[in-house]
Amino acid sequence: MKSAPSPASARRWRPALTAVTLCTAAAFAFAAPADPLQKLDSTRLPTLGDTARQDLSPVLERKLGEMIMRDVRRDAAYLDDAPIIEYLNNFGSALVAAVPGARGETNADFSFFAMRDANLNAFALPGGFIAAHTGLLVAAQNESELAGVMSHEIGHVTQRHIARSLGQQKQDMLLPLAAMILAALAAKSSPDAAMGVLMGGQGLAIQRQLNFGRDAEREADRVGIQIMAAGGYDTTGMVGFFKRLQSATRLSGEIPAHLAHLSSHPLTAERITDMQARIREIPKKPRVDNVDFQLIRARARVLQDETVSGRRDTRIAFETQLKEQHRQLQAGAQYGLALLALRQGNVSDAQGWLDKARATMKPKEGVFSGASNAGDGAVLFTGLEIDIKLAPGQPAAQVEQAVQLADAARQRYPLSRALAHQYGDALIAAGKYEDATRYLREQTQLYREEPKLHDMLAKAYAKQGKIGLQHMALAESYVMAGALPAAVAQLELARKAGDVSFYDQAVIDARERALKAQQKAEKEDMKEFE
Repeated sequence: MKSAPSPASARRWRPALTAVTLCTAAAFAFAAPADPLQKLDSTRLPTLGDTARQDLSPVLERKLGEMIMRDVRRDAAYLDDAPIIEYLNNFGSALVAAVPGARGETNADFSFFAMRDANLNAFALPGGFIAAHTGLLVAAQNESELAGVMSHEIGHVTQRHIARSLGQQKQDMLLPLAAMILAALAAKSSPDAAMGVLMGGQGLAIQRQLNFGRDAEREADRVGIQIMAAGGYDTTGMVGFFKRLQSATRLSGEIPAHLAHLSSHPLTAERITDMQARIREIPKKPRVDNVDFQLIRARARVLQDETVSGRRDTRIAFETQLKEQHRQLQAGAQYGLALLALRQGNVSDAQGWLDKARATMKPKEGVFSGASNAGDGAVLFTGLEIDIKLAPGQPAAQVEQAVQLADAARQRYPLSRALAHQYGDALIAAGKYEDATRYLREQTQLYREEPKLHDMLAKAYAKQGKIGLQHMALAESYVMAGALPAAVAQLELARKAGDVSFYDQAVIDARERALKAQQKAEKEDMKEFE
């Protein structure tokens, strides 16, 4: 397998296989259980078999996923937008929590993220990493449709389709597998290159790994429908979305025969028929979506394509949406126009549209309304208002208001990591560097896996001229990004800084030893994949 694509070349991936098919980079052919309505619980999940456990342990599966995610996060298509990431993780975690057995026998630690891509697509990676394209968020008409897609991907992770496919293969196949997944995902941006790879010595291997078995997809649908139902969503949403995909396929044309091996799912018509049979006996549950869904759809539409033509099309779409006789759709369009104006540097229009969106969602006089909650748009409205007040060129009074607004918001919504980050940004923007460093150091102790906190902390130190501490904070950010050599280099710069104390030198020495030991351990681990 030495001729397989290298990890370095695999970084140039694009996370899509076709324009109109949901792809899952985690499912391969296997024998599915016969009962299509089997209840999803920890006692009735399919038995995976000893070989799967031996050849791809949960630890190795997660490690493989993290390896791929390091490259994903460096890709320009990765959408590092805190509100969207927060929404997807809240949404996905609620689905996972709806059924005790949804985490599978490995007790998978799910993580959800977004990719900037107009294709209607979603995919799952090993270890519980699940992505949604912005095109999927924009196209979904309601939360039940989104829940259907995300539950399907959760199903792939829950059933450990990679482990079940590789159960009889050796561990030294894992690294080539990671490279093949990423190389195949690059097919969208360069079909000719993908064909060249497939016609080469690795062609048959890649085709084998990417021809997702129909049984795998049916099982993911079955599990997904059960998760949807348990989460209180309308299971017909999955069928509705796939019907839209079917229509899109007809409009864009079928996948050419010579690229059929790149299709990750069986024919849409077959899956729709299968899903309709499964949901026939499930009671329909009417559901009123939170306005957050429409706001996130609008946000995804704005951030998906920020070219001149893209912004023009986005504005037209929002102006059309404003004509809808539906409060949430109108508020979504107004919020989108506010974000669009902000991204174009027009803070006055941004604030005006934001005020209209809030007014649209304000309860009518005499109508009972309970206390605000995380689903009423308040977090997203507040976050955008903070961004407006922190926009370049805003006077000091506006920046100070942003600090006060962010402080009040993070205390009112303590679970929102997006608002927590904005408070740190606001403190730095207001020149309150001591307060910023104190707050951010506390945050890094509470939330150790958030590299953005260390980046902000480094920025605050830099503003104070604390160069040694700046490099130490950057080192921790690089560690979380999986770039250990860069982290060690930052520690070396910190050691050479003229403002480090004796205590800081001791910390740097200890951390450098730990990182070099970690580097050595990772090199040993890599031998398992060579």
